[in-house]
Amino acid sequence: MLTNLRRSVVMAAISLVVFGFLYALAGTGVAQLLFPHQANGSITAYGSTLIGQNWSSPRWFHGRPDDTGPYASNPKKGIAGGDNPLFANGVAGESGATNLGPRSKVLLADTKALVSYWHRHGVDPTEDLVTTSGSGYDPDITPLDAVVQIPMVAKATGISPSALRHLVAAETHGAELGFLGSSYVDVLQLNEALAHLERAGR
Repeated sequence: MLTNLRRSVVMAAISLVVFGFLYALAGTGVAQLLFPHQANGSITAYGSTLIGQNWSSPRWFHGRPDDTGPYASNPKKGIAGGDNPLFANGVAGESGATNLGPRSKVLLADTKALVSYWHRHGVDPTEDLVTTSGSGYDPDITPLDAVVQIPMVAKATGISPSALRHLVAAETHGAELGFLGSSYVDVLQLNEALAHLERAGR
């Protein structure tokens, strides 16, 4: 009996070391070696490229209106907003869609408010720019969503519309594997490129 117990303890210890430590360390090492950016959460100086950020200034390109206009966070009222599920404007956030149906009067009012919001900034918005994403923190927009914002960004930054069009084209990613989904622009990466362009112009 003691022999069987000893074998069981030794096997458990070996399994713990191999599968609990060595396997995990090997996986982490391979990920850091081959995919360091993704392994570290796709973090840049401005945030994660996997999570939509709160871009409220007209000098930046905006993402989906998950934390804009009617959906904006309000610390005084305890409303977290949607674009950053971890932390937005001093309030812990949460992810999720508004779940408002097509006949909702609230949805209609919110959409009209967002259309007015964009018109005040000189933008003729696309459908995506006045509707929230399903997750509440979508980091991507279509190239058209970015292009229609060029007049607003050009006015706020002084960068020519042609330079901004070139920037949007350079930051446009094609469909995954050439056929999955459609072309998209990561808003965080676009705004980082915009900040770099501004610094280079000074």
